[in-house]
Amino acid sequence: MTSPTTPPGRPGPSGSTEPETLPGTDTAQTLRPRVTCRRCHRPLHDPESRMLRLGPECRDPAERVARYDVDQEPLPGVG
Repeated sequence: MTSPTTPPGRPGPSGSTEPETLPGTDTAQTLRPRVTCRRCHRPLHDPESRMLRLGPECRDPAERVARYDVDQEPLPGVG
């Protein structure tokens, strides 16, 4: 009794050495659209970064400038 499968390395019924795909599993091999960071314009690869359109470095909060309050005399007539 012979098996209906083709041994590895031998051409299949269609003449190619590639394994045949199952019916109904054909998926289009399309490239993902290029997504770049909104701030630095680098390409993004991480799914979360692609969704937010911000890379991990650009997502961190920016360093805030220290607030410097000046002591002043109140304005005359104000409160």
